[in-house]
Amino acid sequence: MNPEPQQPFEVTNAKSASLWEVLRVSTKLGLTSFGGPIAHLGYFHDEYVRRRKWMDEKTYADLVALCQFLPGPASSQVGIGIGILRAGLWGGVMAWLGFTLPSVIVLVLFALLLQGFDIANAGWIHGLKIVAVAIVAQAVLGMGQKLTPDRYRVTIAVGSAALVLLWPTAYTQVLIIAAAGILGLWLYKKSPDPGSPSLRMPVGKPFAIGCLVLFFGLLVALPLLRQMFDIESVAMFDSFYRSGSLVFGGGHVVLPLLEREVVPTGWVSPEDFLAGYGAAQAVPGPLFTFAAYLGAMSGGITGAVIATTAIFLPAFLLVAGALPFWNSLRNSPRVQGALIGINAAVVGILLAAFYVPIWTTAITAPVDFALALVLFILLVFWKLPPWVVVLAGALAGMVIGWI
Repeated sequence: MNPEPQQPFEVTNAKSASLWEVLRVSTKLGLTSFGGPIAHLGYFHDEYVRRRKWMDEKTYADLVALCQFLPGPASSQVGIGIGILRAGLWGGVMAWLGFTLPSVIVLVLFALLLQGFDIANAGWIHGLKIVAVAIVAQAVLGMGQKLTPDRYRVTIAVGSAALVLLWPTAYTQVLIIAAAGILGLWLYKKSPDPGSPSLRMPVGKPFAIGCLVLFFGLLVALPLLRQMFDIESVAMFDSFYRSGSLVFGGGHVVLPLLEREVVPTGWVSPEDFLAGYGAAQAVPGPLFTFAAYLGAMSGGITGAVIATTAIFLPAFLLVAGALPFWNSLRNSPRVQGALIGINAAVVGILLAAFYVPIWTTAITAPVDFALALVLFILLVFWKLPPWVVVLAGALAGMVIGWI
């Protein structure tokens, strides 16, 4: 009777079999998990908790809470954590590969298609830009309802949006998030839920500290190396690593950071940026794989590998580094209050991204606005899958191009 509850927390002795199992199951999820990070967490719960019983409900909830607190792609971080639970650190790597690789391959092929056939101005590409308007509008609405339910958080969100639009520098988002955390710390001094059980993971504190030191070390060292050596691969790794390190809220929120890293530098044109972002909605898996498209547009296959590795590396380092310390951290009222303020700022940053560059680039005529409204209705009220809306937007864009 007693061994059963402990099974989800143990690393299996059959390392190779367990690693293959993690890779196989996560690849299945990477091929079928449409709908964004919140939907991904639902897929994970169904597969890992209900069907396979790799962990219990409370452990899964604790892991999700940890990954929501950390910057980076929350759904990918949850998958990495589950892989670590199941098969140790290499299990985390296999879980990430399986969940990420399918969409990476599709988006790299899309980037090569754009380059090879010069179709950036095609009607269906314009349709994908309009799809991005509808999907980000849906994200702003959904996140706003959940994360800004009172006047203080609405004020933080609107103020954050205004600052991002009026002060468009590379570090504006970081300063806004820090300020919002301080405001949340002051405004929301709520006690966390008491009695949460300890979350046991096969990661020791010395290794965890090493991961955190490497995370912060790279964050400091990469910009210095970029200044010292005029090497494009180093500059690209720095840009995507920083974007993956400084994004709270994951998913759509990475858009303004990536846009400011790749468009002003000339690596990707504004039109190609939005076309790829629209295409990223049509594939399953994490939205951070958009980095693979951007890297391929700038540097081919090598650029895709560098960009993908760089943007996801912080997620792995933070999950492995934070797990041993999460039990005490998550019970701190101050941490909970700061997180409330940060989440409100995330909504404001996303709202600013909705206007620039998405709206200003995609909506150039009344017919564009009309199509965006139709796609938004299909997403929000008809509850159609995002990939269906993406296909509809691409086809409508072709029709608009013919008119």
